[in-house]
Amino acid sequence: MDVISRIVQNYPYFVSVVLFCIGIYTVLSRSNLMKKIIGINIMGNAIFLLLIAAANIRGGVAPIHDGQLAEGVHYVNPLPAALVLTGIVVALSVTAFALSIVVKLYQYYGTIEADEILEIRSCD
Repeated sequence: MDVISRIVQNYPYFVSVVLFCIGIYTVLSRSNLMKKIIGINIMGNAIFLLLIAAANIRGGVAPIHDGQLAEGVHYVNPLPAALVLTGIVVALSVTAFALSIVVKLYQYYGTIEADEILEIRSCD
């Protein structure tokens, strides 16, 4: 029961690990380039969830105040949230670039299966 209670208390970490494993499995087991991009996005979202979960303080409040800091109050650090927001923007840009490359590969080779592209390239 101790293991189950720890998982329930720390569910964001558990969900993050499960999502990361799903992303790794997708990237390693699929030959379709679109599915590989989706797997990479799942892995990135798992990391974002892990960072936000690690930065959270139970009972913490936002560090927005009128110049006075209250005694005995735990404030949540806003830096991880800002870094995750930046990471989301970068991940979106990289995903758009990867999708544009996949579109060009499809136009050139007629497929988005990595195995078929390698076979076509080896024949040239």
